[in-house]
Amino acid sequence: MLTGLSLENIALIERLDLAFAAGFTVLTGETGAGKSILLDALDALLGGAQGGQGARLLRRGCSRGRIEASFRLTPPVRAWLQEQELEAEEEEELLLSRDWRLQEERLSSRHRLNGVVISRAQVLELRPLLLDLTVQGQTQQLARPGQQRRWLDRFAGDPQLPLLATTRKAWHQWKQAAAALEEARADAERLVQERQSQEQLLEDLEGAGLEDPGERQRLQIEQDRLAHGVRLQEGVMTLLGRLVEGAEAAPSVLDHLAACEQELQQMEGCDASVAPLREACSDGLAALQDLARDLDRYGAALESDPESLAALQERMAQLKALERRHGQELPVLIAWRDRLRQQLAPGGVEASLAALEQQEEEARRERDRHNASLRQARSGAARALEEQLMAALRPMGLANVRFAVAIEPAEPGEEGADAVRFLFSANPGQPLAPLAEVASGGEMSRFLLALKTCLASADPHVTLLFDEIDTGVSGRVSGAMAELLRRLAERRQVFCVTHQPLVAAAADHHFRVSKQVQDGLTHTRVSQLRDTRERQAELAELAGGDSGEAQSYAASLLEQARPDAAA
Repeated sequence: MLTGLSLENIALIERLDLAFAAGFTVLTGETGAGKSILLDALDALLGGAQGGQGARLLRRGCSRGRIEASFRLTPPVRAWLQEQELEAEEEEELLLSRDWRLQEERLSSRHRLNGVVISRAQVLELRPLLLDLTVQGQTQQLARPGQQRRWLDRFAGDPQLPLLATTRKAWHQWKQAAAALEEARADAERLVQERQSQEQLLEDLEGAGLEDPGERQRLQIEQDRLAHGVRLQEGVMTLLGRLVEGAEAAPSVLDHLAACEQELQQMEGCDASVAPLREACSDGLAALQDLARDLDRYGAALESDPESLAALQERMAQLKALERRHGQELPVLIAWRDRLRQQLAPGGVEASLAALEQQEEEARRERDRHNASLRQARSGAARALEEQLMAALRPMGLANVRFAVAIEPAEPGEEGADAVRFLFSANPGQPLAPLAEVASGGEMSRFLLALKTCLASADPHVTLLFDEIDTGVSGRVSGAMAELLRRLAERRQVFCVTHQPLVAAAADHHFRVSKQVQDGLTHTRVSQLRDTRERQAELAELAGGDSGEAQSYAASLLEQARPDAAA
């Protein structure tokens, strides 16, 4: 739910702070006063107004502008925040803002959520979880690819989500299998054309006897050991001399430690508490003896072998030349060799292609099976939508309306293999035809209102905004639309910009938008009409002026709209 909106230097508004409540809210005022500015601001806040549109939104003569809105958190929004690893405020509200800055004739903007900078892509993901904006004659939205299918899926609601998820997964798995098969077929065709060069490459790789991807590193270590054999042997002799033989007629380390052990044994005879010390000395003596034996074995293996060193260096040069010639490191060359072995073997390519073809066929069958299940579910939802939509349209001056949802086969994709079209006929004898082609502006307005009413149960958490969708309809029809909006607001927060007194009278909350000129500058003002007298005056203005007849009509509308009047 939208709980607050603040604007600074936006269009004709210098500064504005508004608070909103649940229920049905209308905005009225004279033409050109700026009623739609508030909806334009919300559209811009949620990712709209790019490029030149953003520049026109900034108040003339200002280098900075700001739009900020607060929303009460809902379960879908909370889930999205967790998915994005963004924290919610303790007050259970989400604060979304967008700042514009004009510097050196360049306009830039930045989105923030609870003070954290986020991308426009994230804002566009969040948008459908917060607001649903409907404008009069919204044929462009109907023409968007897949839009009517998405509306049908929204109407189907949560039960259809698992089907959509499994269909999307099956399509991606088939897409991967098809891509692998296409690549293998291209490789096979290329192999036919390049077989001679491929055979030469395999012969070159086979001749190198490649087996170990880490051979280069292993040979480098062995080369270092052989190349420094003399220095390593000198080190071993020095260590063994100090440990075992001693230096310059002095006792060795082992001699000293053996003497220490003997002395500790004698001390232990006098004091048993010396035993742990004697045992530690014995352990040290044993460890040094093990070290001496290991050094002796290591030194024995260090015998100088010029022939081994030469062979090793020759192998390293061969591997380096191979890597340089083919521009790849050893592990990649081994993988190439293995793949070429399979491809160039008799029947190797055919066997590989057959396996991939089988995988693609199985994935395609699974994709088509899920598409069929989704189409069946959509067909059931389509019949329910037809029934509910016609029930909502008939009271709005469309007693002879006919509406159908056509589901036709389409190219398979992530959302299944269905093309959904809304077919419409408002008059007897007129055949069903695509809605966007045959519906008038007034019929389109009523259709969109009826559609959003049907979708209300599927999206109970999203705020609905209607911008003058009641334009061009009669008083009787506007009364039916007002009743539909009022009932819709029992489950959803609803905003409507309107010129119709019947619609304005049905609202729970009423804001008046006016335009004033001060010091040669135009300012838009928004004020909430809180008492009956203010609302009656505004309704009378909408009804045609401040005449006694208009005042009486406005008073009767407010009387009829009172909750106890219905009773």
